[in-house]
Amino acid sequence: MTDDSKDTGHGARPWLAWVLLGVVAGSACQLQQSRLWGWGAYAVLAIGALAVAGLLAAGRRACSWPVFPAAAVLAFALVGLRAVQFAGSALPPSLEGRDIALTGTVAAMPQRNDGGLRFRFEVESALAAGQPVDVPPQIYLGWYGGLGFDEAQRQPPQLRAGERWQLTARLKAPHGNLNPHGFDYELWLWEQGLQATGYVRAGPKDPPARRIDAGWRHPVEQARQSVREAIYARVADPKAAGLLAALVVGDQAAIDRADWDVFRATGVAHLMSISGLHVTMFAWAAALAVGWLWRRSARLCLAWPAQHAALVGGVALATAYAVFSGWGVPAQRTIWMLATVGLLRLSGRRWPWPQVWLLAGAVVVAIDPWALLQAGFWLSFVAVGVLFASDAGSAGADGAAVGRRLRAFFREQGVVTLALLPLTVLLFGQVSVVGLLANAVAIPWITLLVTPLAMAGVVAPALWDVAAWALQALGLWLEWLARWPWATLSTAAPPPWAAAAGLLGGVLLVLRLPAPVRALGLPLLLPVLLWQAPRPPAGEFELLAADIGQGNAVIVRTSGHTLVYDAGPRYSRESDAGHRVLVPLLRALGERVDTLVLSHRDIDHTGGAAAVLAMQPTAALVSSIEDDHELQSVRKSTRCAAGQRWQWDGVGFEVLHPLAGDYAAGVRSNAMSCVLRISNGRQSALLAGDIEQAQEARLVDAVRAEPVEAPGGISTSAMGTDRGLQADVLLVPHHGSKTSSSDAFIAAVRPRIAIVQAGYRNRFGHPAQPVVERYLRQDVQVVQSPQCGAAWWRSVQPAALQCQRAIAFRYWNHRPD
Repeated sequence: MTDDSKDTGHGARPWLAWVLLGVVAGSACQLQQSRLWGWGAYAVLAIGALAVAGLLAAGRRACSWPVFPAAAVLAFALVGLRAVQFAGSALPPSLEGRDIALTGTVAAMPQRNDGGLRFRFEVESALAAGQPVDVPPQIYLGWYGGLGFDEAQRQPPQLRAGERWQLTARLKAPHGNLNPHGFDYELWLWEQGLQATGYVRAGPKDPPARRIDAGWRHPVEQARQSVREAIYARVADPKAAGLLAALVVGDQAAIDRADWDVFRATGVAHLMSISGLHVTMFAWAAALAVGWLWRRSARLCLAWPAQHAALVGGVALATAYAVFSGWGVPAQRTIWMLATVGLLRLSGRRWPWPQVWLLAGAVVVAIDPWALLQAGFWLSFVAVGVLFASDAGSAGADGAAVGRRLRAFFREQGVVTLALLPLTVLLFGQVSVVGLLANAVAIPWITLLVTPLAMAGVVAPALWDVAAWALQALGLWLEWLARWPWATLSTAAPPPWAAAAGLLGGVLLVLRLPAPVRALGLPLLLPVLLWQAPRPPAGEFELLAADIGQGNAVIVRTSGHTLVYDAGPRYSRESDAGHRVLVPLLRALGERVDTLVLSHRDIDHTGGAAAVLAMQPTAALVSSIEDDHELQSVRKSTRCAAGQRWQWDGVGFEVLHPLAGDYAAGVRSNAMSCVLRISNGRQSALLAGDIEQAQEARLVDAVRAEPVEAPGGISTSAMGTDRGLQADVLLVPHHGSKTSSSDAFIAAVRPRIAIVQAGYRNRFGHPAQPVVERYLRQDVQVVQSPQCGAAWWRSVQPAALQCQRAIAFRYWNHRPD
């Protein structure tokens, strides 16, 4: 690209670079707003920015940087206006939890899982109690079949995209779990244009849903669904069929979770879904194919240069692929980026590659400003920058041999893999050590063999069998690599300064600079790779009550040890709080868990345990689960029993319940909850599981039993901790059920803060209002996870509690009443 920088007739004007930077900067600033302003304020800003831009253009000043603030303010205002307009069609709070009769269309291919269906629904009309009401134009519905929801629910029918239906549903505002370094489900729904979620009412007393007609709408979605069904009908192996469905029609939910674990461990997950990087690679391969075919005809080459035909063909085929795979937001962003770079090259303008890269990113941000908060955008941005801005692909533009062009293609894929390594560490806190080796085989195997066969199978279904065999062979290779010791490297989430240094190091490594200069990028990566999250000082401890919905999961940290109390619920056969919340959170904190305590066997406390234990192979398991519980085969459990005590770093841990004799009494699982008290002699915390008022009364009458010999190496030596139930912070028993939290128990504990871990608008009604009032009458601050998100409490500041929804709240996040 050295020639590009010398070109003056077609080079980028300096002021344009400032405009592009302003678009990105202004959009990024608007995304930091916790609350939206009125549309009038944004309109005034936009008019003012346009006026300033007009004055600058009329003045033709030699200095070009003043356009930066004008462009930034204009971008800020325009993004704000878009957000205000979209937020105006939100679901009214008065309609949450009510039965609403909806008429509308299934807008996309439904996703089926073990619990039922999930699908997008375009609303035509809505009635509540027979009266018309306004609901968002697109909603995200579930149609459950009884598993883990309501056993009386009717089984969902075989929905098809484009069908019009009348059905009754209960809606709620978009609400997701909000945790540090976690996935923002509410932002995802916002980007998808979905402003309400809910479920179809299909019980015996509910009006039955009725299909109105098959409909002609959404023909692409209908075709996608037909192809997916054809793949499953043709391919006998359900795992291979799921992978083919993901590659052809973008059905990522069809991939088994165990396969996802292998793909992440080997660094090839980007190849198994229709991500931005996948679309980029498809465009690159398509361009090579179109260019090769074009050069076979002298007439075509005389009519239009082969490199132009290859560029247009690659982008066009990638667009068709993205549309057929569902036109997801990541694919859209990549198409806009590829089209921008392609148009610039077709125009004959020869810009320095940093400006080409910036233009592509600015166009995407202008179309979808919320992309700046998505990992997929940055992965695609880097991939496009490496593949297009480097101009290395021009090696095949002069009619060189196919082999040379293919070698250039493989070299580019290797460069992309290397370039994404530091970014992957920053975005996900994990990198595959075997990724280079895995991608060396997987990239050409998937890009040049499996994907073409899978796409061609739409016309010749027999080719799906060949593609399935190829996937099975690749799976054996990847599974072998994933079993290697140290196949992955995990790092704690770095602070901003370390992240900036790592990004700079990654940029230096992939720039076309002299080797000594590029080598300077290596030490800049060290802060990212070696960063350790701050821990409490000796003698202090902290609690992080994760936001996991209806269940319990608390991370307890001392200066040198970590305990996890409960592991949250299982959401479905393929999803649980361990995989979705705890494992990413523990990885971001750089934690090595010493002990996992499972209070009792209920699935809302043990659902994520297997994932946590798999991530933490040295963690001890302490619980009250039965000897034949399925988790015993994962990790042998030590029974919790009153009197067990141990000390870590000047902080004492004591089990207060159950008694050893309770295991033979055959009591309910809630009554067997392991109750854990943590104290440093000054501040204390009480984690109460799901005990009910009978167990609370026993704890009040006898604070703890005499120390007993604890199995599993847990010491029962005296620690000098204070006796009593008193605690500064209490994990409210049984999520605030009306069967727990008696007045006598609250008075004995005397907490400053009571944390309720429960799901938003959960079907159990937790926490019960009378229970909340009991705490408030005794001047206890009640903190509920739907309103707080993840909650931090530290013994060095016992009267304070930090809520993730308070410190990281943005205008698209839900703030429950």
